[in-house]
Amino acid sequence: MIRISAKAIAVIGCCLLAIGFTSCNDFLTIYPTDKTIGEDFWKSKEDVKSMVTGAYAGMVSEGVQEKAIVWGGFRSDELVQYMNNTNSDLQNINAVNLLPTNGYNNWGDFYWVINRCNIVLNHIDEVLEVDPAFTQGDRDETRAQMLALRSLCYFYLVRTFRDVPYTTQSYEDDDQEMLVPQTTPDSVLSFCLRDLEEAERYVMRSGAYGVGNWRNKGYFTTDAVRSLMADIYLWRASMTHDAADYQKCVEYADKVIQAKHEYYQSINQGRPSLVEEDIYHLSDGMTMFPMLFVIGNAHESILEWQYNSNNTGIGKYYVNESDNVNHGVLMASKVFTQYEGAANTDQGQMAFHSRNDYRFWQSVYDANNGEAINGLDVRKMVDTSFGIVQNPGSGSGSSKEKPSRVSRTNRNWIVYRLTDVMLMKAEALVQLAGEDGDDENLKRAFHLVQKVNKRSMYRLATDTLQQSSFRSKEQMEFLVLAERGRELCFEGKRWYDLMRYCYRHMQGIDIRTKMADRTEWPALYDGMLKLVIRKYVNGGDAVSYKMKSEPFLYWPVQEREIKVNKLLRQNPVFIQEETTVKR
Repeated sequence: MIRISAKAIAVIGCCLLAIGFTSCNDFLTIYPTDKTIGEDFWKSKEDVKSMVTGAYAGMVSEGVQEKAIVWGGFRSDELVQYMNNTNSDLQNINAVNLLPTNGYNNWGDFYWVINRCNIVLNHIDEVLEVDPAFTQGDRDETRAQMLALRSLCYFYLVRTFRDVPYTTQSYEDDDQEMLVPQTTPDSVLSFCLRDLEEAERYVMRSGAYGVGNWRNKGYFTTDAVRSLMADIYLWRASMTHDAADYQKCVEYADKVIQAKHEYYQSINQGRPSLVEEDIYHLSDGMTMFPMLFVIGNAHESILEWQYNSNNTGIGKYYVNESDNVNHGVLMASKVFTQYEGAANTDQGQMAFHSRNDYRFWQSVYDANNGEAINGLDVRKMVDTSFGIVQNPGSGSGSSKEKPSRVSRTNRNWIVYRLTDVMLMKAEALVQLAGEDGDDENLKRAFHLVQKVNKRSMYRLATDTLQQSSFRSKEQMEFLVLAERGRELCFEGKRWYDLMRYCYRHMQGIDIRTKMADRTEWPALYDGMLKLVIRKYVNGGDAVSYKMKSEPFLYWPVQEREIKVNKLLRQNPVFIQEETTVKR
């Protein structure tokens, strides 16, 4: 069982931001700080604000940031471990040995935030009764914020572990015991969507905090809630092949796109525009990276975790200049070294299709170096200069070089941005389409992909995407997947994109049944495994050999969690003996 001391609940937002976070060792473990919640707490609006700030501050902890990178990126084809790094947990992940003792399968950081949300949700009505300054509107907006943040945390957990404990109870007393069994994805995602429907009604509309206010992107707004809902519907549809959920994804994506358009128009009335004048208002490719990944809270962003000081996750995994190593713990895989069609490369094996794509040069250092098969340093979210490449097609420009990298970074972490939502919509439209190449949904999907792709291409390039090359549903599905890989690389998205791709080509998925309740599981889609294998320099036989069925897509439950909470059941591709072995 888990006992959570009353002092554990003491973490107030300002204290958290000042002293940082300690990763949680056990399910819902929270560590004591210098202030406790007792009978004198929950008396004022300020008490609520400090707890809400604390909940959001939990998302900027190193534990959450590193999970976003390792869970969402490293397991995919886009990242590899730096060859001289000796982290055994990463080595095991790379070898597809996801042991229950691996440190990266710790879900405690997310349950810490979930518990903080539950505490606020279970106490805000007390403040409503005693503080006239805390109005019904304040109560509803606060509740909406916590429902949305909790839903995002559960969504991370479902995508990473599948069957997870779900609770709305807060744990804040020494005598409370934490014994909660796992819940199926169908139930958890349904709870999240129900909560998000309420949150959508009461969170602040995007931009309502005032021009330039960080909370427009740092807190959940209507755009952020709708982006999360589109993401959840897309995920669930990929597992169940339900057209109604794909349609819901399109519906919520459209709401986000339209709202962003209206807001941009409202704040730019009478001003000359620096971006393309259409409904999307995307930055041009030459300046996209400085605007998105150097300047925080860019106009394309929807939700960003706010870093006022060092983002230790990015600093460790993408930079890591300690001991004069000058390489991040993780590096971009060989699929980023060259572009399709370059000399001595296999067609279809590279992430980028053209050297005229600004992102090809801006995402990694030393792009177009086909000899760097062991990986290239990540540039996205790292470089402070982002020297602009005037003509990427020439192969020259400062972005090809590797300037001195920063040892500390205060980059925000982008959770959702407009092009992400546009490509979610494109992905859903493809699945709603028929097999006819002239299907209207395929045309609409191509239009979205082309908008994202073309803004990143050199303006005089002739090798932009052509609709005639993507006539079938299968071709369009892969195009959307590839474009998401180009646009969102190193942002913690790729593994989940590959999982959706895999699920759409699998049969026999049952999201209403726990994995541990079945003895046979659906086989994985070979096409997804071939993509994962791309990053392995010496071949990916271990991937094909070990990753056979659905449970292999997910992490095992950490061994110590099983020992503490006897209601938990292990991912069935693992068994527990004196030593842990894989079936």
